[in-house]
Amino acid sequence: MRSIAIIGSTGSIGRQALDVVRANPQRFRVAALAAGSNVERLAQQANEFRPDLVCIGGATLTADLRSLLAYGPPEIVSGSEGLRRVAVGCGADVLLAASDGMAALHGVVEALASGKHVALANKELLVAAGHLLCPLARSAGATLVPVDSEHSAIFQCLQGEDPACVERVVITASGGPFYDLTGADLEWVTPKQALRHPVWSMGPKNSLDSATLMNKGLEVIEASYLFGLPPGRVEAVIHRQSLVHGLVFFCDGSVKAQLASPDMRLPIGYALAYPERVPEAVAEEETRRALGLAGAAASLTFEPVDATRFPAVSLACAALAKGPPYPAVLSAANEEAGRAFLRGQIRFTDICRLVERALASYAGPGRTLEDILAADRFGRASVREAIDAAVRH
Repeated sequence: MRSIAIIGSTGSIGRQALDVVRANPQRFRVAALAAGSNVERLAQQANEFRPDLVCIGGATLTADLRSLLAYGPPEIVSGSEGLRRVAVGCGADVLLAASDGMAALHGVVEALASGKHVALANKELLVAAGHLLCPLARSAGATLVPVDSEHSAIFQCLQGEDPACVERVVITASGGPFYDLTGADLEWVTPKQALRHPVWSMGPKNSLDSATLMNKGLEVIEASYLFGLPPGRVEAVIHRQSLVHGLVFFCDGSVKAQLASPDMRLPIGYALAYPERVPEAVAEEETRRALGLAGAAASLTFEPVDATRFPAVSLACAALAKGPPYPAVLSAANEEAGRAFLRGQIRFTDICRLVERALASYAGPGRTLEDILAADRFGRASVREAIDAAVRH
C-alpha cells in the first residue's frame, strides 16, 4: 500500500485525488493533508481519511481546525514549516503538490532532494522553477511525475523511448469558453462566463487560465523543462474534442498520441501509482463513450492558436526564450491579474496586457531560488501598481 501526502487537498486536484484514494483503499492511504484556509473542508477530509498529519495555512486557524476534528490527537501544523513537514517529514511514499502559487516551493525542493516520488500538479512551481526542479529530480534520483493531463500524456508516450529521438511534442487545448468570440467581444466577458469551462471541471484559477489560453502558455514552458526540449520544439494546438491530450513526434516519422476522456482522475491516478496504473481510474464505458468507440469513430480536429485574440501563448513562449526568471514574472503577473479580473477590477483582455507590461519592465536576470522568488514578487507588484495607477487616473 502506498501512502500519500497532499498539499492543496481542498482544491480541485486535491479533491479528485481523494476520489482516487477513496475508490482504491487497498492501494492508497492518506498520510498527510495540507490546505490554505478552508478549515471546514480540510476537517471533513481529515475526519474521513484520518491522516496522522494535518496542515493549515495560518497558525490562527489551528484551534478552529482542531475543534472540527472527530479523531485525535493528530499532529496539526501550519505555515511554511508545516508544508515542509507534509513534504518530507511525515514519511509518505508520494507527495502530491496540488496547491496554487509558490507557497509549496521549498517543500517540493526538499522532497525532490530527498529522492521522493513527487506528483506535481502545481503549474506555477514548474513554470517559475522548472529549470531547478527537473535537474534536481534527476540528480537526486527522485521520481517526478506530471499531473497535468497534457504533460501526463507526453510522459506516457515517452515511456521506453530514447529522448534523443524526439523531434517535438504537441500539447492540446480545448479552446476554452471563448473560442468563437471576436476580439471586441472578449473585452466585455464576465468572470462568471470565464469560469464556465465547456469541458473540464477545475478551480477558478485554472478555469480562467483556460479562458485566456494562458494555461497553454504555461504548459509550453512546463513541457520544455520537463522533457528537456528547447522552445521551438514544443507546440500548442486547439483540439476542440479534448480527447487527444498530447502527441510526440519522433525522428523516424512516427507519432505517438495519448487519448482519454477528459477526466483528471486518470492522470492523477497514473501519477500516484506510477509506474503502475490504477484499474478503472475512469470507467471503461465512459472512455469508450467519450472516444466514440461504441459507434462511429470520433472526429479529431486540430488547428493553430489565434495569437491575435489569445496572445498568452506567445507571451509565454517569449518568456521561455528569454530564460529564467522571466517565466516566474509571467506566472506571477498572470496570477495577480487574474485575481483582479475575478474581483471586477479589470477587463478580461487586460490580463495579458498587464502580463506583457510586467515582462517588458523586468530587468533582473538570475537562475537561483532567491532570484525566482524575487521575480515572482516583481510580477505581482507590477500588476498591482498598474491597477492602482489606473484607478487614481
